Amino acid sequence: MFASRRLARSCLVLALAALQTGCFYRHMAQAPVATTYPYSEQQRMQAAHHWEILARHEADRMLDSERLRFRPLYLAPASAPENGEFARGYRALLTSELVSGGAPVTLDPLSALEVRFDVEVVHHRDRGFVRPTEGAFTALAAGVAVATVPFNHWAEPALGLIPAAMGADVVSGSWTHTGDEEVIITTQVLDGTEVLYSSSNLYYINRGDRGQYAPDRAVRQAPPPPPSVSVSSQW
Repeated sequence: MFASRRLARSCLVLALAALQTGCFYRHMAQAPVATTYPYSEQQRMQAAHHWEILARHEADRMLDSERLRFRPLYLAPASAPENGEFARGYRALLTSELVSGGAPVTLDPLSALEVRFDVEVVHHRDRGFVRPTEGAFTALAAGVAVATVPFNHWAEPALGLIPAAMGADVVSGSWTHTGDEEVIITTQVLDGTEVLYSSSNLYYINRGDRGQYAPDRAVRQAPPPPPSVSVSSQW
């Protein structure tokens, strides 16, 4: 009799626990639970050659567009100081790629579609913890394990670093840090007030390169000069 009561109490406790667990996941969240996105990659733009790759990509897409085919294109000059080095370089590269692809590029803005682009620099001020990619810790542990092999089997312990170094040399060309600076580059083709083509691309950039994309913002965000101290011979 006593054993049956204890069994009944245990079953009741388990049932309540299961019910409480279900309530936790269904009804007790006071805020959305933070989760991550599926694994993705984003390139870092840190060379003029990367600007050329972007220009070639956009030119190819514009040449393939049925709405733009055989229509003259006009690229507005980007010589204003606030546009930065990227704006001037990207316009020149995009012009070259369009002409090389057979697009009719003209200097007359009244008889052509307008090609324009916008650059938006994004500065993340509090990104929190960015988890390493899947397998990073496993690879590190494997490298440490390989490095310990020669202590028991090889005559020269330093030789144990060779396999790990060879592996690092193979894959290190694709390594880069995430960083807090990103840039959104949008290229558009307009027919008056109608947008015929629009393409946006996102890249990481180095913090020191911000001025190439938004020099006016870089100036505004520069730290103020230190206060001056006057020196006097009077007491």
